Amino acid sequence: MVDFGQVLTAMITPFKEDGSVNYEVAEKLAAHLADHGTDTLVVCGTTGESPTLTWAEEYDLFRVVQQAVAGRAKVVAGTGSNSTREAMEATEKAAKLGLDGSLQVVPYYNKPPQEGLYQHYRAIATAAPELPIILYNVPGRTGQNLLPETVARLAEIPNIVAVKEASGNLDQVSQIRRLTPPEFIIYSGDDSLTLPMLAVGATGVISVASHVVGPQMKAMIQAFFAGQPQAATDIHISLFPLFKALFATTNPIPVKAALRLQGWEVGTTRSPLCDLPESLLAPLQEAMGELALLP
Repeated sequence: MVDFGQVLTAMITPFKEDGSVNYEVAEKLAAHLADHGTDTLVVCGTTGESPTLTWAEEYDLFRVVQQAVAGRAKVVAGTGSNSTREAMEATEKAAKLGLDGSLQVVPYYNKPPQEGLYQHYRAIATAAPELPIILYNVPGRTGQNLLPETVARLAEIPNIVAVKEASGNLDQVSQIRRLTPPEFIIYSGDDSLTLPMLAVGATGVISVASHVVGPQMKAMIQAFFAGQPQAATDIHISLFPLFKALFATTNPIPVKAALRLQGWEVGTTRSPLCDLPESLLAPLQEAMGELALLP
């Protein structure tokens, strides 16, 4: 059985002032995250600004992060695409690098029907049968919802082992849990919904907030599974203002600002994303200050 752990961090991609990838900071940040509650790093997903990275940059990031956390955390590569052939090639290459898994986003813009989604994922899984695959359902970004019935069909494919569910729909999570075998893993794709999703069958979270509160996220999940729901709720409530501040505008704009506030030289986002507006910086600073996250 595949074990990616409970806290998977959807890692940001640091940039230099000239807009190039800052691999040195990526290496240091990956090591820091592995030491602060992260079980698995998800590299070059949405939070990693994959839409504006080249494949060459992505492969270099996979290698850098893999070396930085060897033996301390697993590495999952964001190798999804809205081109099935492109996703197959990228996933095959990730498998050859010896990575631990692949995150596969629902094809965006094309809006394939459910049968098209099934065929897409089956082709990718067949192309790299040795690599565990996490489905990534985020209809707010892709324009299409991966339905529970389709997830259940895909869960029958041996190396499709998990789903990152970011539809925001707890009924959908419940239905996925009802239709899939117990060993099929459900991860929350929304930090603020992690605790309620645990209650309906999720295992953990693919998190943005864990960049700055990884140990707290881990403690919340462990408290829940230790039969301490009140302790888990207390942590959730304490982190809730931070969750909201980190998603007050398009991710990863706020989390990069949060890391800069902590002194990390992660740079800004690549266009067409932009900097965090001043009106949203104050609530972020306040939320971080309440949690003693500022230097």
